[in-house]
Amino acid sequence: MFEEGELERLVEAARAGDPGSMEHLLARLRPVVLRRCSRFLPHHADAEEAAQDALLSISTHLGGYGGRGSFLGWVTVIASNAARSTYRSMRRRAEDSHADLPEPADPRTTSVIAGTRLDLMEALAAMEQQHPALVEAFVLRDLGDLTYVQVAAELGVPLGTVKDRIHQARRFMRERLVTGP
Repeated sequence: MFEEGELERLVEAARAGDPGSMEHLLARLRPVVLRRCSRFLPHHADAEEAAQDALLSISTHLGGYGGRGSFLGWVTVIASNAARSTYRSMRRRAEDSHADLPEPADPRTTSVIAGTRLDLMEALAAMEQQHPALVEAFVLRDLGDLTYVQVAAELGVPLGTVKDRIHQARRFMRERLVTGP
């Protein structure tokens, strides 16, 4: 994806205020961010909306990236949060308009992956309410594909804590996705 050192150079130039570097950085990050958002949101248009929000957040908060953890880990956190925020917003709009949320996926007309992601978002929302400390580690590891070490660095917690949180989160998600709400 990025040649060795290219990402660091782009980030530093963009942080220094070079608009061309910022534009190039965001263009190079766009497919990564869109892939991350697509892991949460079943419809491409929704993932696109979340990706745009994430890229805007990256551009406005790049100066705040402190170098703790990897830059792509930081991007993963922003993309994951944008996707989850887009989902919550969609859910609120549906509830406010008294519209029903999509029915469970019909395997004859909907991909299994798309239906599963709606279940995943519901299970994540439940975990966020019942066990908020578990969510971010789970999202970064299992949906963001960061290593345990990267998750620990990103969250600023010991590796053992990360492993425990992910274990608990997986158990919660497995129970929730197998048995339902």
